[in-house]
Amino acid sequence: MDIAPNAWPRNAASNAAKLIAEADGIILTAGAGIGVDSGLPDFRGNEGFWKAYPALAKAGIGFTSIASPRSFQRTPHLAWGFYSHRLALYRSIEPHKGFDVLRHWVLIPASI
Repeated sequence: MDIAPNAWPRNAASNAAKLIAEADGIILTAGAGIGVDSGLPDFRGNEGFWKAYPALAKAGIGFTSIASPRSFQRTPHLAWGFYSHRLALYRSIEPHKGFDVLRHWVLIPASI
């Protein structure tokens, strides 16, 4: 299907729908923003991360450091605290309607 560049903005929704309908498959990706919309903290840079985890800010520990398996060796009490808190957040947050839309579109063959 050939779409003229100047026709795309005017017919964007119908063109996108046609491309999706004619596709053999679709890959959907979502960044952390979809979780933020549901109420999870925003970790954009250390400042966003440290706002959510002031104890780690005080210790000068950033996300990549605490999320590393080595953090369980270096500072196990902080690593377990971080992951325990994350688990509690994931369990307490109700996903917004965008997750329902994505779930509705997903089809996973039983042979996989």
